[in-house]
Amino acid sequence: MLWPLVGLLVGLSVGFLGGLTVPPHLAPYTAVALLAAFDSLLGGLRAALEKHFEDSIFITGLLSNALLAGLLAFVGDRIGINLYLAALVAFGVRIFQNLAIIRRLIMTRAS
Repeated sequence: MLWPLVGLLVGLSVGFLGGLTVPPHLAPYTAVALLAAFDSLLGGLRAALEKHFEDSIFITGLLSNALLAGLLAFVGDRIGINLYLAALVAFGVRIFQNLAIIRRLIMTRAS
């Protein structure tokens, strides 16, 4: 459990302190990729709390979510429609659902 936390801290440090900027034309892709990753992280945490986490499911879910969201954003960009908004809404809903379930699981264990 310590190594994922170390990886998260290193990644956040590089992201915040590295001075990296995203070009404006890549901003929709970056937003979708970040939400896909955050959705997968919360899904993995939920599965771990429910004691049925499988790393292969986590990795394939992360990759397939990111690829599908990126493809949706790319196709929408090519046809002139902001299809990335559909992915943002879908990931946003899933993030809040997972967060609510995680909160319930933690509160149930605490009491």
